[in-house]
Amino acid sequence: MMKIWKHFKTITYHKYLVMKGCFKVGLYRQGILHDLSKYSPSEFLVGAKYYQGDRSPNNAEREALGYSSAWLHHKGRNKHHYEYWIDYSTREVPGGMAPAPMPVKYVVEMFMDRIAASKVYNKERYTDSSPWEYYVKGKEKAPLHPKTKALLERLLRMLSEKGEAATFAYIRKKLL
Repeated sequence: MMKIWKHFKTITYHKYLVMKGCFKVGLYRQGILHDLSKYSPSEFLVGAKYYQGDRSPNNAEREALGYSSAWLHHKGRNKHHYEYWIDYSTREVPGGMAPAPMPVKYVVEMFMDRIAASKVYNKERYTDSSPWEYYVKGKEKAPLHPKTKALLERLLRMLSEKGEAATFAYIRKKLL
């Protein structure tokens, strides 16, 4: 029972942080609707079962089963995940799958998602460099469309170098 409550608090706090960031840059609808699928039984129950508090329960489910049913459900319903934008390719691409460019508003939501996840899991150790550091140390480089990758990396570096206020102002005034 305690894991249910802790998981609920964690995903709600994460959602709140993304909403707060989205609101600061003018993405009100996305801020409100962000990650609602995490409250669905197929994601929430798995999250509560594998809850640890310091990392995504999807990783624990993946370690236990070899895949994450919650993640498979989640990524197909949330456009701020680059995996949502992977499609079959008509070109010669290894594996036959290729990333499509993400609309800017979803790249920004993905950026906010990464900030919120870093704040939730790093707690008091969080700095504006944390999302960039996590991105860089990823085990495998994400299959992002070059335009999506360039924008995400620009925002993550800007956050690391100039801070949240300056980066959010840039997004609000120049990007969106």
